[in-house]
Amino acid sequence: MLKMKYMKFISIGFFSLMFLSCSDFLDKNPLDQISSETFWQNEQEAKMALTGVYSRLRAFTFTHKDTEFDIMAGDVCGNQGHSIINIAQGNIEPNSGGIVSYIYSNCYAGIGSCNFFLENIEKTPISTEILNVYKGEVCFLRALFYFTLTEHYGGVPLYTSPVTIEEAKVKQSTKEEVVNQILLDLDFAIANLPDKTYSSGHAVKGSAMTLKAKVLLHNQKWQESAEIADRIIRDGKFSLYNDFRNLFLSSGQKNNPEIIFSTRYLNPDIYSDLDIRWSWHAVVEPRQELVDAYECADGKPIDISPLYDPSNWRLNRDPRLLMTIKAFEDSVYNSAGQKVGFNYNAVSATGYSPVKYCNWDALPINYSTQSDQDWILLRYADVLLMYAEARNEVSGPDASVYDAINKVRDRVNMPQLPTGLSKDEMRKRIRNERRVEFALEGIRWGDIKRWKTAETYIPTLVDPGGKRRQFDPAKHYLLPFPQREMDVNKNLIQNPGYN
Repeated sequence: MLKMKYMKFISIGFFSLMFLSCSDFLDKNPLDQISSETFWQNEQEAKMALTGVYSRLRAFTFTHKDTEFDIMAGDVCGNQGHSIINIAQGNIEPNSGGIVSYIYSNCYAGIGSCNFFLENIEKTPISTEILNVYKGEVCFLRALFYFTLTEHYGGVPLYTSPVTIEEAKVKQSTKEEVVNQILLDLDFAIANLPDKTYSSGHAVKGSAMTLKAKVLLHNQKWQESAEIADRIIRDGKFSLYNDFRNLFLSSGQKNNPEIIFSTRYLNPDIYSDLDIRWSWHAVVEPRQELVDAYECADGKPIDISPLYDPSNWRLNRDPRLLMTIKAFEDSVYNSAGQKVGFNYNAVSATGYSPVKYCNWDALPINYSTQSDQDWILLRYADVLLMYAEARNEVSGPDASVYDAINKVRDRVNMPQLPTGLSKDEMRKRIRNERRVEFALEGIRWGDIKRWKTAETYIPTLVDPGGKRRQFDPAKHYLLPFPQREMDVNKNLIQNPGYN
């Protein structure tokens, strides 16, 4: 994984890009530095270049480390030595480092790779059809990178081709302008990507359609988002996977019908430190507030359900709870039935630890442990819940809204929603459904920001140690541009509240 340190690296000069060897499974490490003057001679080299662009996804922002946003959202704590804690408590400044800077650098590294690819791919002697598929994949990835930037910084500098150092020093475009470019890229991808299920790690038409539905949803384009989500549903290329727990383990991810796009891993060449960080070091500690968000088995919240037992939080709950979260002290067993131990730190500030994405067969673990669970970026459950949310905003809770959300609940044998809900009541149910369905997936922070609920929810949280969270709606809905970027690009205007 390569990180961009400064904006100047957007220039062609940074592009002694380390490409990966050709593989349908994106399963090899970078092998060599490639010159643009001598490359692009055949399709094999084009595939190598394409795989190099995909490798940018294994940067911090598009991996399991994305759960830092769940720390920001207050669904989890990081262990108290974690650098994100200070930022999560509202102490965010341009020189804060951490997520303030790595999102920016990771995304522009990816954008630079995309632009370089698109600038050079037509040198390769391949058919127009294959050429457009490759361009469609890269346009999808560029849209993903820019969408991530807009979610965190708002308007950002917009580059659609390689630029020199001086050319890179521009004022940010408006968020609307960047979103328009994102939609153009996605429309090209939709028109040219293969219309099939996702299996090889390469984006397909459904990947681009799902991202477009998300972009539209996050920009309150309710009707358009609902329409494209409905198209995905009706196309029938994707479906809910019947094993919620296994959806997040490598054993269940191959050709999984629910996964629409992911960051791919494959041992022994490409692996992550997920199990070390989550199981051993306990960097993800679910909070009580998240545990309490899960309904009882009768479909009622814990504060009104007669099934809720305060002395036994595990009893009679939404099955997703125990497939997502465990008590820190609870024993776990591998597939051979052996009790295995973990938790290097031997303490959890909240008393909870993750189950989702954790591979008990990897335990006991050490620093040589290689985790190859793919990190899911887009999945079909999100399509259903995006449709339900967008459609509810357009027309209220009609039958199609109920059908979409109930499919997600049916998958884990939760009762269907009661009929007769108002638009506001349905909105609340959809929002909570998103919270429990996507817990520990790094999605919650984006949700509470776009709903404008962060400003009321975040200040209610008290972190271990007694410090209350802070959230200033005048500034904290956006991150500041990293100070090092401001220093390099004098035309960049800092986001409000950070000067």
